[in-house]
Amino acid sequence: MENLKTNWSRRRFINTALAGVAGVAVIPHLSGCRGSAVASDEIRLGFIGLGRQAMYLMNGFIQIPGVKVLAGCDVYGIKRKRFENRVSEFYTNAGVNLKADTYEQYQDILERSDIDAVVIAVPDHSHAIIAIAACRAGKDVYLEKPLTFTIREGQELRKVVRENNRILGVGSQQRSSEEFKHAVKMVRNGSIGAISRVYAHVGAPPAPYDLPEETLPADLNWDLWLGPLPASIHYNSQLNPPISLDPPKDEEIWGAWRWYKEMGGGFTTDWGAHMFDIAQWGLGMDNSGPVEISPIGDGTEFISWKYADGVIMTSEPFDEMLTKGVKFIGDKGWIEVARGYYNASDPELNPSPEATEVEGPYETRIPHQIDFIEAVKNRVDPVVPVEIGHRSCTVCTLGNIACNLKRTVRWDPDTETFVDDNDGAATKLLHYEYRDPWKLL
Repeated sequence: MENLKTNWSRRRFINTALAGVAGVAVIPHLSGCRGSAVASDEIRLGFIGLGRQAMYLMNGFIQIPGVKVLAGCDVYGIKRKRFENRVSEFYTNAGVNLKADTYEQYQDILERSDIDAVVIAVPDHSHAIIAIAACRAGKDVYLEKPLTFTIREGQELRKVVRENNRILGVGSQQRSSEEFKHAVKMVRNGSIGAISRVYAHVGAPPAPYDLPEETLPADLNWDLWLGPLPASIHYNSQLNPPISLDPPKDEEIWGAWRWYKEMGGGFTTDWGAHMFDIAQWGLGMDNSGPVEISPIGDGTEFISWKYADGVIMTSEPFDEMLTKGVKFIGDKGWIEVARGYYNASDPELNPSPEATEVEGPYETRIPHQIDFIEAVKNRVDPVVPVEIGHRSCTVCTLGNIACNLKRTVRWDPDTETFVDDNDGAATKLLHYEYRDPWKLL
């Protein structure tokens, strides 16, 4: 049967570039978002972390009716000024008299009673500490993926969210994208039969930090940037890419901290939090996970995860282009899905093209953000609540732990503990010791 490939443009709502918001974009409708927002409600946001991803998120959130952006926080002074300029430009063009305040320390935002929710887009190693503090301060949280840097951090954050009755949404925005929603629907309704194999290609695990030390910018608080990480980690401009205000120039690369094991989880967590997340969703494992994880090595260049029902997921690509995406293989067919791409063994499995007429860069898509705002207004879980974010993040981190130990590890997803970890080496990697005075709880 002829295979069909549908290459879609990737945006539905806005076409706002990273360079900033210029004027008011009109959001045509809110279809695809769960719940029904109360139009008179006002959600006031603070942003913690003002780098490249935060600018994408701010460009989206600020355009949602009923949302006001009141404050931002970053340890890098020039990024605080950029944020002020962008927010001021948007509200001036919209004819609104509103100026955003900025701070160096996130606690100053959490202390403000006029802020309802915070958007956290800091490096992964600070996710848990700031999100836990935000929940305890009575703020709802939109937290960038991966949920946390360690598995134990995720376990603790999950408890704090529920203990404080907070709404926490995770930035795994592919769950709000039509191509991924349709693929998962087809898999879960049995359209390709019983699943035996999943290819979820994301890229390599993290490498040891080897960038040379460089001179620290005068307006970057490196101690605050490091947070709980060892003070021995030195600065390199690739970790916090420079920007310019005059002439305007944004980051040319993503912060390289994510590629080094001292600070991030490599592609395994950076893209795994997207693609392994879709695999988990398709396999019905949102509240569970794999039972055996094997590392790269011994003749294989890919990590593998085995589930209790025998399904095997590997991190290997499904095409020669090394597309970052997911391929589900069943006994009646297969489905491939990636950002703006869908392909299936049977044309009957394809979605309607009309459902995916979208424009603009992927990171500017805002249905996922609208879903979070509606969840806050209606006090219901968003499409990716903390529990799902934690389970998907755990899959990623388990892969890195197996690679770190260079051996297969066994995992009990019910108790979230390692099995037969006789030397305790795997259990030790569930967390790390924070430097003083930083504490998780």
